[in-house]
Amino acid sequence: MEEKNERILLQPSTLLAPAPAALVSVRCGEEENLLTVAWCGIVNSHPPMTYISVRPERHSYPMLKESREFVLHLTTAALCRAVDYCGIYTGAKVNKFEKCGLHPIPSRAVAAPTLEEAPLALECRVREILPLGSHDMFLSDIVSVTARPELFDERGRLCLERAGLCAYAHGEYYALGKFLGKFGFSAARRGKKGEKKK
Repeated sequence: MEEKNERILLQPSTLLAPAPAALVSVRCGEEENLLTVAWCGIVNSHPPMTYISVRPERHSYPMLKESREFVLHLTTAALCRAVDYCGIYTGAKVNKFEKCGLHPIPSRAVAAPTLEEAPLALECRVREILPLGSHDMFLSDIVSVTARPELFDERGRLCLERAGLCAYAHGEYYALGKFLGKFGFSAARRGKKGEKKK
């Protein structure tokens, strides 16, 4: 008997969502800039590595290629307007830090600045640039990570749920919020009354 498949067929596309609504800072010589990227992610745990994919025609592309350093920032619902602005306007014509009221501060390990308002910053050094088509991938080592102090509890545990992170999905921004469970919760043993056993 033939199975009925009612799924609608779409063209191959970039419909993997949500994606980080990330802000990237770059510095080359005396020039600093911010750009918005959604095509980014983690590629390795040990050593910690990430990537960003950038179109060669973007103003920051030659800065990234020459400096081979950048800072990848997680963003929040409060930063959503700035994220959108930095993805629309070019740093060749406007100072995005000034226009968005954002503040660059020195990073720990790279020349590119850290965005003071961002909850978490991954400082990165480019290991390899891979031309892939519409975008080039900057495969990079994460060399330092900093976070805002209010994201830590009294025991020093990082609580990213306090950040109010935002994400990007098919042309729209969303606030992340509802807690569903910790990693491994599906395999946790439970007692007779449903309490979790350690």
